[in-house]
Amino acid sequence: MQDVRQIAEAIVDREGGFVSDPDDPGGATNHGVTIHTLRRLGLDLTGDGQVSVADLRVLSRERAVEIFISQYYQRPRIAELPVALQPSVFDMYVNAGSNAVQILQRLLREMGYDVAVDGVIGPQTLAAAMDAAAPDPVALRDAYGVARRNYYFRLADSRVASRKYARTRLGGKGGWISRAEAFLSPRYHLTQAEFSARVAAWG
Repeated sequence: MQDVRQIAEAIVDREGGFVSDPDDPGGATNHGVTIHTLRRLGLDLTGDGQVSVADLRVLSRERAVEIFISQYYQRPRIAELPVALQPSVFDMYVNAGSNAVQILQRLLREMGYDVAVDGVIGPQTLAAAMDAAAPDPVALRDAYGVARRNYYFRLADSRVASRKYARTRLGGKGGWISRAEAFLSPRYHLTQAEFSARVAAWG
């Protein structure tokens, strides 16, 4: 089992370096850290009295790892979830913020647990997740991974500009889908035929 630092380093590797994609609602990022996060944390890395894209450009890989651990793992209480679930929820929180928790909460509700879908990991969510993981932690992790993949598909269904993140130009699985499946047992990975059928309506 990877420790949290290894998980965070793997997230940084997946995110890559500086990116400013106009189709990404999250805005400019570096190592996966958004300009909004730098501003929230007040990280004036250039010392010019303001937090701007210039600060984002000089953000180090090591600093990004520390931000992910403190702000995307410890602060939202992902560290208290069942161990098997933590890597996928952590990775998704970096990618989509509190939506990562809402996906889990909706899944728990489908499983019969009375939890609020508010994107906050509180006592109810923690208790439900621990109980749901007790019989088979890997089964819960896989259920979350499938729910996460479906979340990405729904986003791409409704927003044409986001489809490039779910499907490559050559018709293969895009970054979003590959990222979700990285935390899924192989038997739940979509075959290319299954993937093609799922996205056929996109044209």
